[in-house]
Amino acid sequence: MNRREAILAILAAGFSGALENAVSVLGLGATKNTPPNFVFILMDDLGWADLGCYGNSLHETPNIDRLAQEGMRFTDAYAACPVCSPTRASILTGKYPVRLNLTNYIPGRKPQASEKLLAPEFNQQLPLEEVTLAEALARAGYVSASIGKWHLGAEPYYPERQGFALNFRGTAMGYAPSYFCLPDEEAAGLCREGEYLTDRLTDEALRFIEGNKASPFFLYLPHYAVHTPIEAKRGMVEKYEAKFKRLGVKANPTYAAMIESADAGVGRIMRKLEELKLADRTVVIFTSDNGGLRYEQRRTEAVTTNAPLRAGKGHLYEGGVREPLIVRWPGVVKPGGTSDVPVTSTDFFSTLLEIGEIQPRSGEGIDGRSLVPLLKYGGAPDRPAIYWHYPHYSNQGGEPGGAIRAGDFKLIEFYEDSRLELYNLKRDIGERENFAATMPEKAAELRKMLDDWRKSVGARMPTSNPKFDASRIDERPTGWFEQHKTRGAD
Repeated sequence: MNRREAILAILAAGFSGALENAVSVLGLGATKNTPPNFVFILMDDLGWADLGCYGNSLHETPNIDRLAQEGMRFTDAYAACPVCSPTRASILTGKYPVRLNLTNYIPGRKPQASEKLLAPEFNQQLPLEEVTLAEALARAGYVSASIGKWHLGAEPYYPERQGFALNFRGTAMGYAPSYFCLPDEEAAGLCREGEYLTDRLTDEALRFIEGNKASPFFLYLPHYAVHTPIEAKRGMVEKYEAKFKRLGVKANPTYAAMIESADAGVGRIMRKLEELKLADRTVVIFTSDNGGLRYEQRRTEAVTTNAPLRAGKGHLYEGGVREPLIVRWPGVVKPGGTSDVPVTSTDFFSTLLEIGEIQPRSGEGIDGRSLVPLLKYGGAPDRPAIYWHYPHYSNQGGEPGGAIRAGDFKLIEFYEDSRLELYNLKRDIGERENFAATMPEKAAELRKMLDDWRKSVGARMPTSNPKFDASRIDERPTGWFEQHKTRGAD
């Protein structure tokens, strides 16, 4: 189509496809009547300190760094839970996991004799009666795809029953058995011999974008990376082995290579949007589902470091819940912006609906706050605090507890012994200096807020474990000992 034909198409367009094609050819970008597309890239176990734009000098993430340069980078963004399934549910519904009674990864950790408490039962799926982002966006004509990890229930709770027109590789599984194509997967048509999973998910994402370029779309791309098993392409691993040896640093070259593969995928997606002239009317969100993994079970070698944050995945400390978050919204978000306003994963539901000019219905996204005013530099979300309820032991050594962040202060209440830890995150991001004893009034104030919130959402609390055996404490995961040996070691 040449320019003259494009103009005629605009004048005579009797259907949205012709109009959109003409607008694309002319490079006019978004119009008042053109809903924006959404690309939501969700990493698994990617830590706050794992990216170049967050200060990591060892990992190479030029495409994600560019995304940050073209959008807004959040320094104080949070996952609603220190493990995966609950955070994913909060993203798709705008509700705190406790309100969904989905407070742990599915299927959860079996009771252990080394643990004082028994966790309450929780949902093994995202209930079908909950309205997901895909279902809410469908009201405005959006086509949605879920490409990658689902982990929100087995059939019949797959993405196809939750508003997504396409589901690729989304099952009840919380991890990939391998990042390289296995024979049974190849036989099922899920991959090709020698193929790397992160690359294949990107291929499918590009195919979806290409096939839906003429209509508004919501691409939900929850990668399996960088969750265990830690596997990457050999040539890239060798590159980092040589780099770390040259620098004389101790770091995981395979983990670094996994991150670079994910970064390459981000670059391919952005190039496809630019090629199709969709980049200027596509909102791109990049984040993670919980903190970076340090220790898993009895593993004694850390996968990554979240420094200067304390601990990692499975813990209520900052390393377990603070996330990288980048939002690119052309024409609205000033390039290169940074925000230190605390936000959380429940906020995405309300944000995307407001950007798409879709009115939420009663009960939808009731915990989240739209970030649109913040993205427009108009002010922070109106809420007194951000809350967590995690009544479980984690595979990483985390203990049952609740937490609240209000302003610069964060309180953690551990359910085993009602221990309180109070931190001023503005002056102590690493949570080393516990003010609970020296600021009892502040600790009491936040504890009451946390308790009131738990009651308001019907939080289920853990109970005593009748089979607890104190002599078996040493069976707890490595991460528990790492936290308790100094009460502050990362």
